[in-house]
Amino acid sequence: MIPRYSRPEMVKLWSPEEKLRAWLMVEVLACEGWARLGRVPEEALRVIREKTRKYLEEGFSPEDVARVEEIEKETRHDVIAFLTYMERIIGPEGRWLHLGMTSSDMLDTAMAWLMKRAMEIIIEDVKAVMEVIKARAFEHKDTVMIGRTHGIHAEPITFGLKLALWYDEMRRNLRRLSSALETISYGKISGAVGTFAHVEPEVEAYVCEKLGLKPAPASNQIIQRDRYAEYMAALAVLAGTVEKIATEIRHLQRTEVLEAEEYFAKGQKGSSAMPHKRNPILSENLCGLARLVRGYLTPALENMALWHERDISHSSVERVIVPDATTVADFMLKRLEGLLRNLVVYPERMRRNLDLLRGLIYSQPLLLALTEKGLPRQEAYRLVQRNAMAVWQDPAKDFKSQVLSDAEIARYLSPEEMEDLFDLRRYLRHVNTIFRRVFGDV
Repeated sequence: MIPRYSRPEMVKLWSPEEKLRAWLMVEVLACEGWARLGRVPEEALRVIREKTRKYLEEGFSPEDVARVEEIEKETRHDVIAFLTYMERIIGPEGRWLHLGMTSSDMLDTAMAWLMKRAMEIIIEDVKAVMEVIKARAFEHKDTVMIGRTHGIHAEPITFGLKLALWYDEMRRNLRRLSSALETISYGKISGAVGTFAHVEPEVEAYVCEKLGLKPAPASNQIIQRDRYAEYMAALAVLAGTVEKIATEIRHLQRTEVLEAEEYFAKGQKGSSAMPHKRNPILSENLCGLARLVRGYLTPALENMALWHERDISHSSVERVIVPDATTVADFMLKRLEGLLRNLVVYPERMRRNLDLLRGLIYSQPLLLALTEKGLPRQEAYRLVQRNAMAVWQDPAKDFKSQVLSDAEIARYLSPEEMEDLFDLRRYLRHVNTIFRRVFGDV
């Protein structure tokens, strides 16, 4: 989808050349499995290995791909075109390729191997992102900022706590991705409708073992597409987490907030018309790409229901969604890693924004203190809110002075007690506890 921004190994993985190499691996391994059973002659296997070694070790060339595609124009069948091409290369011994197999035996087993490799790359990406998040979390464990609900100032938190939350969510993504990796790591060499009528289970077991896969316990003509759906769902949830983080950064970079900002490189331009602009373009890009990855989940779910033992309606979909989703996810994670590593944080601005409401953020401890003094909760709420609304409406007032001058509140709380309620440290006293829960010993 976006190969020039993605890791070379992911781009190569979904190239036409690598696809043909994966197909050939399955076919040669099946011949080896048959040879172990005495069905394919050892001499024929030797020739097959010799004639295919270059393609398995060095890969196919664009010219090879073009020749296969030229044959496909006549056959209108990609697998037959590939097998025809390989038989021309191997010679008479090429007749042993695809013995007892159907196209999906090769296609689905090769695809499982490719999807497994792609997920392993994505898992590496997630771990790298988590390391960056962890480092920045500890860097800002005590960097105080305002927490917001509904976009409105709520109570103090630290920027480190926000990052710890992201880390914990990424860890859940890692678990989901690992589960999807296990689910997708199954192949099948069981014949036209999965009955092993023309191929032996031992051949399937041999091929899968060599590819690092497991034999599907039961199959029809294909690997069942709930496996693909789970895989795509894990990627979709991952993309949602990336968008969640990117959306937060976009908000924090708003001019009126400006508590954090994407790194703005020397020579970078923000607008063709307005030279002053510094836009959160990386975060915006990630939000857009997340929509793309999530969009691939619906067709994956719809691919689960096929006619009887198999139809071909899923095939065209998967040729698009699987390479695109994994490539985009890889790119998103590498971009997110760099964004977070270089994110510019403004603690002074965080503190300034914390004080914007002139102490209103301390309303809850005052409410609780009054109830603990015996005042009914709704009455205590009325007293606190009355003073809070007065501060909202008059920019010259601050909440602490307002409540200290309230005679009704003074009947229950002394000035010393009220002073203690406006101590920022009470909000942050369990930061280390949360960090221990997320990161272990801190």
